[in-house]
Amino acid sequence: MDRPERAPRKSESALIFALLLALLLLLHAPLLKLPYYWDEAGYYVPAAHDLLLTGSLIPHSTPSNAHPPLVMAWLALCWKLAGFSQLVTRTAMVIVAAFALLGVFRLARRVANFQVAVASTLCTALYPVFFAQSSLAHVDLAAAGLIFWGLCAYVEGQVWLMVLWFSLAVLAKETAVLAPLALFGWEVLRLVVVQQCGTERLGKSSWRRSILLLLPILPLGLWYAYHYSRTGYVFGNAEFFRYNVSATLHPLRIVLALFMRLWQVFGYMNLFLLTAAGLLAMTRPPLWDGGQERPRIALQHQFAFLAVSLTYVGAMAVIGGAVLARYMLPVVPLVIIIFVSTLWRRVQLWRGVVAMVAAGFVIALFLNPPHGFSMEDNLAYRDYILLHEDAAHFLEARYPTARVLTAWPANDEIARPALGYITRPMKAVRIEDFRLEEVLSAADLRPSFDVALVFSTKYEPPHPLLENWQAWQRIKMQYFDYHRDIPPQAAAQILGGEIVYSETRNGQWVAVIQMQQMFDARLSPP
Repeated sequence: MDRPERAPRKSESALIFALLLALLLLLHAPLLKLPYYWDEAGYYVPAAHDLLLTGSLIPHSTPSNAHPPLVMAWLALCWKLAGFSQLVTRTAMVIVAAFALLGVFRLARRVANFQVAVASTLCTALYPVFFAQSSLAHVDLAAAGLIFWGLCAYVEGQVWLMVLWFSLAVLAKETAVLAPLALFGWEVLRLVVVQQCGTERLGKSSWRRSILLLLPILPLGLWYAYHYSRTGYVFGNAEFFRYNVSATLHPLRIVLALFMRLWQVFGYMNLFLLTAAGLLAMTRPPLWDGGQERPRIALQHQFAFLAVSLTYVGAMAVIGGAVLARYMLPVVPLVIIIFVSTLWRRVQLWRGVVAMVAAGFVIALFLNPPHGFSMEDNLAYRDYILLHEDAAHFLEARYPTARVLTAWPANDEIARPALGYITRPMKAVRIEDFRLEEVLSAADLRPSFDVALVFSTKYEPPHPLLENWQAWQRIKMQYFDYHRDIPPQAAAQILGGEIVYSETRNGQWVAVIQMQQMFDARLSPP
């Protein structure tokens, strides 16, 4: 028997939101004043800043990639009210994260119960990818949070509210349209099954609700039409489209990306602890309370979660040049809710198991995995920012007028004071990265630069898994933009300079190389 709880009242939701916000602000306090990181610096902050200054939804200081403007508009509004600063930006994103967690709580309570909702919300908040994204100015967590609210309205049968939340989700990020499309497919399948088999185990449905699930396509279509009218292209600039769509359609890459997506949904960042515990719990009989078997999540809700999850996993295996874990944020909390509910239903000491899972998430926040990963997936991004902040301060103090050879996003970090690394813009000469071929090509650019800022563009563990499997290394290079940065000593030798500054943090490094001609000029008599 399925016994979902009622949704919390508005006053209860407001209190829970305040508690979640206070907890997130407390946990993120050391991170709220950090300069901007990677895609923040490269796109989202400049795009939002353009909106603040000019009112234009199309950025002009960075090439448009056609992401819908809702999150950038939210940041611009917060800056308008409280001033442009990293503290305001990160606090604004923490507010979004608290709202997303409230959506997880309401959804879990509606399909399960209060205990499952509390445990699921706690696990989601501590899951390293969610925690790291909670204060970063990206669009994925906002889209995920709005999807959770849309799913909650879907479960409660509030169809117009469901349409509103899903429409806002697609205006946060275009791929959020996958959620209502997945639910549409599930609704149609359920209607067919119910009509053919006459069963009501899958719950009641209607063609009206099914059709309404397609309405969020309209605001997304209007945004793309507006974007096309202003830029001449629909899905972002040509390079963005090539990297994220046309270059990802090789069958082998799709298969490999599918396995990566499944790992991100069920195993990544110690999520395998919850998956393993949930699967083991399924082998045990349900517990009984007050003479009744503890209820499971209703089948129609489980299948709705499954439809959204499968659609996201399949679509994100096909598109997306970088197989980033944050793209799966709309799915992972659904997996957490299902497995936490399974533990509650079948394991007497389920709270202890959830506590161990939460502890595993906290460990993964600070301890990097034994393989390459995106540094934005745990607190490695903080190490990156601190390294680059120190190096930028060194450059600004010692070489304020120098021409600096470096790679993205460091070229933006030293050229745009608004990103928080420097106080005055410096001249940057950009190369792609620090693989051997790029550094050799950069040596031909001398004497167009005076110093070089080199850094680890990818995390490399001390003893990476599959390090000696050459075929896998070639596959990563061909399909997943993998490369190896040469060490700073080798870069200095190739470029004809000497290292004057270096720093390392937890497997990442940064160095400043002074070119020999500049060194000679400093020594020559006036």
